[in-house]
Parts: sequence; structure tokens; C-alpha cells
Amino acid sequence: MTEKKEQNRQEARKTMMMTDPIAKIIPKMAIPTIVSFLITSIYNLADTYFVSSLGTNATAAVSVNASLDQFIMMAGSMLAVGANSFIARLLGAKEEEKASRVLSTAFFLAIAFGVVVMILGVAFMHPMVRLLGATDTCEQYSIDYATYVVLVAPFMASSFVMNQCLRAEGSAMLSMIGMGFGGILNCFLDPIFIFGYFGLPALGVAGASMATAISKLVSFTILICPYLMKRTILRISLSRFQFNRENIYEIVSVGSSSMFRSGLAVVSAIVLNNIAGNISDSVLAGIGISTKIMMFPFSIILGFGSGFQPVAGFNWGAKRYDRVRESYRFSAKTALIGAVLMGGVLWIFAKQVIFLFSESDPAVQNIGALCIRLQCLALPIHAWVAVVNMFCAGLGFVKGALVLSTARQGSCFLPIVFPLAYAFQENGVAAVQAVADVLSLFLAVPIIRYVMKRVKKAEEEWET
Repeated sequence: MTEKKEQNRQEARKTMMMTDPIAKIIPKMAIPTIVSFLITSIYNLADTYFVSSLGTNATAAVSVNASLDQFIMMAGSMLAVGANSFIARLLGAKEEEKASRVLSTAFFLAIAFGVVVMILGVAFMHPMVRLLGATDTCEQYSIDYATYVVLVAPFMASSFVMNQCLRAEGSAMLSMIGMGFGGILNCFLDPIFIFGYFGLPALGVAGASMATAISKLVSFTILICPYLMKRTILRISLSRFQFNRENIYEIVSVGSSSMFRSGLAVVSAIVLNNIAGNISDSVLAGIGISTKIMMFPFSIILGFGSGFQPVAGFNWGAKRYDRVRESYRFSAKTALIGAVLMGGVLWIFAKQVIFLFSESDPAVQNIGALCIRLQCLALPIHAWVAVVNMFCAGLGFVKGALVLSTARQGSCFLPIVFPLAYAFQENGVAAVQAVADVLSLFLAVPIIRYVMKRVKKAEEEWET
């Protein structure tokens, strides 16, 4: 009876992807993802909030180590996004077993990558934090924070895969629970480990790292339970691992856009950290705090796009081209409206929000507020480009997804960061991300025109 009930639930998910109104299904898919991303943003910001009481140098160290998280995310997100897109299309074509083999392949590859990061991180801890942008005054804090994070790299990388693939099969709520519970736990553990409550020793910055590591382990455990309990359409097992040409090509070709985006995010963050650190620890801390604050609107945009992507991909695989177009139009309009509203609120309260993280350093407050307000101006552009990027990834249009995913912190960022910093010093550092967002618009417009022509052509061929 239980097995039949689960099969009925799985069939209902497939029917939902193909028949429910687009204006209903995308929010239904997106809201749990948005919530999980927001909770992740909250616990990333919680580290910064609690550590900020230890001083500007400690705050700068947490900002530096954000690049370590992004590096771990790099291959994990490549495998996750690539598997998500391929799996959504396979499920649309009713090839469930093949989709399970894709998931298992991506999952075990992510674990292998995490193990490599863990070993190299432990062996080369000191040169690693210096490369990430740690200054002489925040170097030891950076080492303290990185110590526990690298130990859970295998669990972090594989969690990305499970998180994305649960969404691909329409189980966004399970994904939210896994990521969300770990994030909430981190917020509670931070003050306990940092300041030493309940008789525990005060660990300072290392306590924030330990809290993060425990939370990542808990998230991994929650995410893998639905697969172990067979409450999902897909299955994970070592016997389904298939390192063959088709699986690797489909995962890497689409997922490479996410990998390059994450890789360029690491490179751009390292460059920005080193430039800001050469000016002062206050500038480094201010840029780091503003970056984590802007993760809130970015998380909502990314979560919305992640809810939209599998809907577009599933209907593309099912050859429902009318729903493919409708999903894009609805998502683009919603993202633009949401970005204008979020940007307006953050613009007004930028100074007050930064003050929460640095009450005694005016330099941190000024540079952080400027960075937030400039990015708020460009937020509608960022939102629309993100939707176009997700559209390309969901339909398997590799080149478009790659170009757009690498624009924001790559092709539109790296060429301007040094000129802006040289010409305007800390103000240039604060402005560089907003300028890069505006420049990415000039890439997105021709790409969406090309993709919509491809959709129309596929529809005409299918009808004939």
C-alpha cells in the first residue's frame, strides 16, 4: 500500500509539471527553494554578525573565507545544475531509470571532488588563506575559520547535487527542509561556539567555522534520507554510477556554465579581496558585509530561477513548447517586478543595515552602504539576466548559459575591476559589481532572441 501510494505521489508530480497553470506551478516550485536559499543567506550573514563583535579584522577574515565556500560550490554546482537540467528533460521524456543513473553519477563525483578539496585544504591551509586575500592582520582568523569548513567539503559538494535534483523531480519542499534546517541550526550554534555558552569554551572565529561544519553535515543527512527511504522518483546507488560519455557530456556541458560562474566568482572575489585589503581592512570588511547582505535579493532571484528552470526543462523534454514560452514570460515579468521592489527597500535602509554589523567603524559603514545602493540600481537587470540564464540551462542551450553565467563575475567584471579601483579607489571597488551587471545586459538581449527562435523552430518541426 505504501509503495503504491508513493507511486501515485510521483505520478502526481509529473502531471503537475505538464498540466498545472504556469502562474501556479512556478511559485509552487520556487517558494521552497527561495526559502532554503534565504535561510542559507541568513546563516552566512549570522557568521558575519556574531564575528563582527570580535572586531573589524575578524569580520574581514570571514569575508575572505566566503571564497572558500564558493570554491567548494564550484564543482558541486556544476554537477548539480548539469544533472538537474538533464534529469528534468529525462523525466519529461519518461526515462526515470536513466535519470537515476545520472543522479548517482553526479552524486559520487561530487563526493570525490570534495575529498580532494578537503585533502588539499588541510595540507596547504596557510598559503590557501593568503591566496584568498587574507592580510597580515586577519590571517590567523582566516585560518581559524577555514579549518572546519574544509573538513566537510565532500558533504557540501554532494548536498548541492541532491538539493538540485530533488527540485528537478518536483520535490522542492524536501529540498527546502534539508537546506533550511541546517541553516537555522547554524544560527543557533554560532553564538554558542563563538562565545562559549552552556559551559563550552569560547572558540571565537573557529566557533563560527565549527557551527557551519555541523550544519552542513545535518543538511546532508536530511537531504539523503528521502533517497534512502525511497520517497523520491529517483534513486541513488553505487551500482547506478555510470561514468559514460553521454552522462558526463550532458552533465558537464550544461553544468559547466555553473562551474565557470562559481569559478569566476572565486577569482573575482580573490581579486576584489586583495584590492580591498591593500586599501584597508575596513574596506575589505565593508565589501564583504555588503556582499552577504545582497545575497538576500540574489537568493530570492536565484531561488525563483531554480523553480522556473525545471518547469521549462520538463516541458521542453515533453515537447510542450507553448508552456516553455509561457514559463519564460511569466518568470521574466515576475523577476523584474520583484527586483524593483527589493532594490527600493534596500536602497532606503542600506545605511541602517550596515550599521548592524559595524557600529564603531564609519569607513565600513560608508563603503558598505555605497556598494549596496549601487547594486540595488542594477538589481532589475541582474534579475532578468538570471532568468535568461536559467532558461538556457533548463533547455540545454549550453553556449547561452555559459556566456551569461560567466558574465557577471567574469567577462563583464574582471576587465573593469582594476581600472575602476585605480581611478576611484574604494568607491571604484564598491561600484564594480553594479557596473558588471549593467554590462551583462548587452549579452543577454541577443541570446534570448536566439533561444526564442530555437523554441519556435522546434515547435514547427514537431507540428509537421
